Amino acid sequence: MCYTVGMISESKLRILTESAKYDVSCSSSGSKRKNEGGMGNGYAAGCCHSFTPDGRCISLLKILLSNDCVFNCKYCMSRADSDVPRVSASPEEICELVIDFYKRNYIEGLFLSSAVHISPDHTMEQLLLTVKKLRNEYHFHGYIHLKGIPHACDRLVREAAMYVDRMSYNIELPSEKSLKLLAPQKSRESLLIPMQKLHSDVEIFRAEKRKGHFLPAGQTTQMIVGASPETDGQIIRLTQSLYRRLGLKRVYYSSYVPVVHDALLPDVPAGELREHRLYQADWLLRFYGFDAEELVESDGNLSPDLDPKCAWALRNMQFFPVEVNSAPLEMLLRVPGIGARSADKIIRARRYTRLTFEMLAAMRVVLKRARHFITAGGKFYGSENAAAVRGLLSSGGRTPAQMSMFADSRGMALALPSDLETARSALRGEL
Repeated sequence: MCYTVGMISESKLRILTESAKYDVSCSSSGSKRKNEGGMGNGYAAGCCHSFTPDGRCISLLKILLSNDCVFNCKYCMSRADSDVPRVSASPEEICELVIDFYKRNYIEGLFLSSAVHISPDHTMEQLLLTVKKLRNEYHFHGYIHLKGIPHACDRLVREAAMYVDRMSYNIELPSEKSLKLLAPQKSRESLLIPMQKLHSDVEIFRAEKRKGHFLPAGQTTQMIVGASPETDGQIIRLTQSLYRRLGLKRVYYSSYVPVVHDALLPDVPAGELREHRLYQADWLLRFYGFDAEELVESDGNLSPDLDPKCAWALRNMQFFPVEVNSAPLEMLLRVPGIGARSADKIIRARRYTRLTFEMLAAMRVVLKRARHFITAGGKFYGSENAAAVRGLLSSGGRTPAQMSMFADSRGMALALPSDLETARSALRGEL
């Protein structure tokens, strides 16, 4: 039986939301859009969101305007020659649905994408009309993430950017060769040039301090991992370029899942481990000062056995151990087991006292890893054998022979200074 939710039928709603679930680049970090007398809030606190196991964002309404595509990307469920039910929603249907769901407290915002229906310009016009109606007629000030359409008119894209919080063009595949093979109607230029123009417009908008909004939450993109033969190194180098040249907020990675069969596509999924390693490397690029070339192994890929930070440290043992009481911040950030927050705590605390391993434990430094790469007050509790350390780290430290960090060669507990209160005082800045 088919009934209606607002103006849109349940069957149409199911198809359009199901078709949108493979896009993982929809997470929200909020924006600076203010509520100017309508409903909704674009601030980070008003953009709560969580994810279901299959990647759907359940507090941003994640939906396509249409799944009736004229493009024929081999990996896509909505490709032109795929035998699936085709439906399209009108801008009014989407608007009514968003307002209805928002009033019921189902959602906090909207992630709106679309297959290329009829033509790129027609699709972009419909997307633009939808967000304009939401802002101007329905007075919805909540978070909106809009997917850009390749080959669409620059004017339409730029106007849309004035109404939404975030836009994204999915690069999908890391090389021009793979795009030509698996997504023949797309090209690097059709994806990167609009992103570059939007980045330039954002910079101009901010420099001139214009009134209003222009992509306050920036741009993101997505790459499919495992549908084409590129190495992790190629993906990470492209990611680094996108962050540095286009100012992207996030690059998302989606493990290839064979939802459609094609002779040009692998028959087995890529697996989640590779995606996980890419996200770890991505984090190191953005927050830890690493360069793409430092993170990959000699074969051009990330280590499957170790996270990228541990793998780099083991390849560069000549830099370790470092003394936590004197090492600069950039070196602390390269120590496995010391994250950005822990590094900041160390820098602040050592102004008042000389740090010990017990103090580091109080700061929640992951000493199971870090002890092999640091000294504290000249004391070292790790192993100097890189092969042994690799074995311990790759197995997660769950080897039967592993001793307590504070045990001597006979397995006896070592005496530690009783300075927990000193550590706590240092963290509070009281010393």
